[in-house]
Amino acid sequence: MRNILGLKCVTCGAIYSTRVPYTCLSCGITDGILDVQFDYNAIAHALTRRTFAARSERSQWRYRELLPIRTGAKLPDLSVGWTPIIPTDRLARHIGLTSLFIKDDGRNPTGSLEDRASSIAAVRCHAKRQKIIACAGNGNAAFSLAGMAASMGLRSVIFVPQCTPEAKLIQLLIFGATVVRVQGSYEDAFQLCQRSCERRGWYNRNSAINPYLVEGKKTVSFEICEQLDWQPPDWVAVPVGNGCTIAAVWKGFREMRQIGLIERTPRILGVIADSIAVGAPRNWRQAVIAVRESGGAMLNVGDNEILDAMSYTGRLSGILAESAAAASVAGLKAAVAQGIVGRRANCLAIVTGSVLKDTQSARHAVKGPFEISPDGAGIDDILTESPSQH
Repeated sequence: MRNILGLKCVTCGAIYSTRVPYTCLSCGITDGILDVQFDYNAIAHALTRRTFAARSERSQWRYRELLPIRTGAKLPDLSVGWTPIIPTDRLARHIGLTSLFIKDDGRNPTGSLEDRASSIAAVRCHAKRQKIIACAGNGNAAFSLAGMAASMGLRSVIFVPQCTPEAKLIQLLIFGATVVRVQGSYEDAFQLCQRSCERRGWYNRNSAINPYLVEGKKTVSFEICEQLDWQPPDWVAVPVGNGCTIAAVWKGFREMRQIGLIERTPRILGVIADSIAVGAPRNWRQAVIAVRESGGAMLNVGDNEILDAMSYTGRLSGILAESAAAASVAGLKAAVAQGIVGRRANCLAIVTGSVLKDTQSARHAVKGPFEISPDGAGIDDILTESPSQH
């Protein structure tokens, strides 16, 4: 924490000490997102390419100087980060590119990039000696929190909207979370979670409120730089929900350049779709900043395009992308077709979660299985109809 100078409101620019709980006191919860400010001059002297070459740790904690955790803090037993970057030649050709890498964050412990944020939240909760950590939602953030809390002996309380499917509730319950189903919408669940954290002194993991979660997510960009030998791609595609992930991705690249580890930053392609859109995104300012400062672009793709991307990404690369995660691949395909991204550009798509977390959507993305009798009659017709991998 010695490298943290304070917190800055992204709306009014007010500076606070790290003792301010979550959001700007003037702008409030809706507009008062805070951004952690680091002493980059000091960090630049401590972190060099040679520093990283000497480190054996293969997780997000290898970037501890740029994370909001104290020296010696207890870390989760689950290993988070250092997920693989995979070259995908066949997938690249399919979407019209000569070069495409996939950063597969579905390989994280609970299957999504959200583990990077939840691990930071769990570490900070434990360091503050708070016993309960909470969030609202029924997706990857909630699953991730439940898993990380379990790994650190913390109690998690998850507020879910009434429409939450039973299968998603079971995933949370398996981790031992206390699941509270709110008879209302996601916003109702969010507001109840907020009030509960304030009244009961629980640690708040909601990424739209907690400024420290972006710091965990940004490590995906650190890894991209290091794993590609400090030569970032021309474009990085990121799914956009409430804006926190794309803001974190850009912050990570910006910091790598600011401390002298890379010479240039990639352009950021934000991809929005109806199925992952957030009605009232709280981190929209930082999302817009990420696109503008990087010289990137933001575009929409249809839900059918995402379902197609789930299918051809798996078929042509062997990578299982859930619907929200496949948006980055679908977005790159659309951006190439629209001339936003050049065909010879070196591109990377961040797959933020595994399809195994969202099998219901996956079922809509594929056909089959084929029915056949034990004697095998008709198998030639099936092989003709089934899509080729090549």
